[in-house]
Amino acid sequence: MGKKRSNIEVIVTGSPDRALRQLKKKIEREGVVRDMKRTVYFEPETQKRRKRLVRAIKQNIMRMITQGTFNKATK
Repeated sequence: MGKKRSNIEVIVTGSPDRALRQLKKKIEREGVVRDMKRTVYFEPETQKRRKRLVRAIKQNIMRMITQGTFNKATK
């Protein structure tokens, strides 16, 4: 997996505090902090697979709930 680079630009037209808030919002939307946290520590491949599996299960359950096909008795 290659490293994702983000080019985030903020135009400062007055208050630097306002520009800083805009920068923080843009960084949050891009997911820069989340990606950095993910690369800070080593995670074994088995743990990555488990997280992907759990995420997929949750997404499928949410999709079934929104479609109305999920019944707790079938669980």
